Amino acid sequence: MLRPERVGTRLGRAVGALTDTPEFNVAAFALLLNFAWEILQAPLFVGMAEMPHAQVTKACLQATVGDAVIMLLAYGVVAVVVRSRSWILASKGWQLSLFVAIGVSITAGIEWLATRGYWMASWNYLPTMPLVPGTDIGLVPLLLQWIVLPLLTVWFVRRQLAHCAQAAN
Repeated sequence: MLRPERVGTRLGRAVGALTDTPEFNVAAFALLLNFAWEILQAPLFVGMAEMPHAQVTKACLQATVGDAVIMLLAYGVVAVVVRSRSWILASKGWQLSLFVAIGVSITAGIEWLATRGYWMASWNYLPTMPLVPGTDIGLVPLLLQWIVLPLLTVWFVRRQLAHCAQAAN
């Protein structure tokens, strides 16, 4: 039988084991960073300024979850290629490039499909959205978001996991 004082300890260890993983930290920082980004870029999309606040928040949350899934997928592909879940702690330039390239590629496909009405949801850009030349895909969601945020995520994950390792010693 479990004694009450041991339940908290076991639960604490289980939570700590989860929160000390690269995957958990990639997901957590991807969610935090991408939600802020989605809110900031919302004015570049048709109809967002006219929508009720709750509807904009919901749309941004849905996009954020998709962004986090893309980032976890990119992280996982690199982990498989290098055969290490901890590649993110001491990544080489080509690993970071692959991580970013996967996110850019998936996002380019989704943006292309969505702006043409072929995705689960569709959206259009306002004229103020800068476009990647020759693609009609938004520069902000494609290149800025998927270069800046993955690299920021890597930086935050490294700091967080280094702090966790230091606290464990």
